[in-house]
Amino acid sequence: MAQQDDAEREFDLRWADQAEHKEPSARARMLAARWRENPPEPQPFRADPDPVTPRGSSWVSTALVFGAVAAVIVLLGWVRFRAPY
Repeated sequence: MAQQDDAEREFDLRWADQAEHKEPSARARMLAARWRENPPEPQPFRADPDPVTPRGSSWVSTALVFGAVAAVIVLLGWVRFRAPY
């Protein structure tokens, strides 16, 4: 008898999961009621709380990266040139 109850319960769960209409959660109902009276202001997608100003020009950081790469290349060439082999 217990096996039949488990099988019926599993069937009921599958039937409930396939329902076309599901009741909204308590939070969804609460927000819907609150927004009916006082709708929220429109917000941009993932809005920053306060926009951050750039620290410097992108050209400066690009020049620093290329300068560092050039310095490493020159340093490696100089070390290899001075090697005694």
